[in-house]
Amino acid sequence: GWHLIIAIADVASYVQPQDALDKAAQERGNSVYFPNTVIPMLPEELSNGWCSLMPNADRPCIAVDIWVNEKGQKTHHRFRRAMMRSAARLTYSQVQNLRDGVVEENLSKLPSNLIPDLYGAFEALDSARRLRGVIDLSLPERKITIGQDNLVLGVETRVRLNSHRLIEEFMILANVCAAEEISKVDKQNIFRVHEKPTAEKINNLIKLIGKPYDKIFKNKVSTASFNNLIKKLENKMGFESISQIILRSQSQAKYSNINKGHFGLALKNYVHFTSPIRRYSDLIIHRKLKQIINNHSKNEICYQHDLKSICE
Repeated sequence: GWHLIIAIADVASYVQPQDALDKAAQERGNSVYFPNTVIPMLPEELSNGWCSLMPNADRPCIAVDIWVNEKGQKTHHRFRRAMMRSAARLTYSQVQNLRDGVVEENLSKLPSNLIPDLYGAFEALDSARRLRGVIDLSLPERKITIGQDNLVLGVETRVRLNSHRLIEEFMILANVCAAEEISKVDKQNIFRVHEKPTAEKINNLIKLIGKPYDKIFKNKVSTASFNNLIKKLENKMGFESISQIILRSQSQAKYSNINKGHFGLALKNYVHFTSPIRRYSDLIIHRKLKQIINNHSKNEICYQHDLKSICE
């Protein structure tokens, strides 16, 4: 199996509960992204500076060690505070090129087993993901190009590499570990939830794709029934449009202080831990984890905000 270490910048070291930065971040809730600009949740000095894991610079972080067996199943994990000095900042394309045997001169000194081990862990996790029954809906992502006059120049399809999927799987795994760690001591939490589609949405989906497919949902609505539907339709003409219809039949993922599970990812306990610099929910998760790491008692776990209003 594999021992993964996933390290996320320790934003909570710089943003204390109820200080001015915290109040402004709570009011924004998240960073907001547009094709040509971003409105950051926290000031750029933090988001692009002190809380950015830059190469050859010491940065505090929250790290999670995760042990995964050859079947892609997590055996155990542990959270810790750490100081990280990143050796290099690699792009998704560089990592994929290394996997495909294309080595840039400045990357030739990387440990020879690094990329094969990363992809080995990813492939094991990907197998476990398929067995778990995650909805397998691969939709192309679009990139809008904006000119200097702020007019749209064009819309391109982003290339989706296995290196993108690798990072996604590691992030999901880290989020699951965070949810499990906090649930041991604290039921008050900000969960990332994705509920089952409503009967109305399923009926609308059947109306659009045709009656013959309603048998798939006769027994129960599950991720397996959606994957069965996708498999039956994937070779039909206009499948990309059908995929969009299937996507729109899903409930919207949201934050909730009540754990309702994550239907699309087929997970019972899920939080967002991996982007405290751009999501206020993640910042609260980090504060809880730091107090657990520091062995505080249950009664002292995290300054409790009005979680319901923050989730909304």
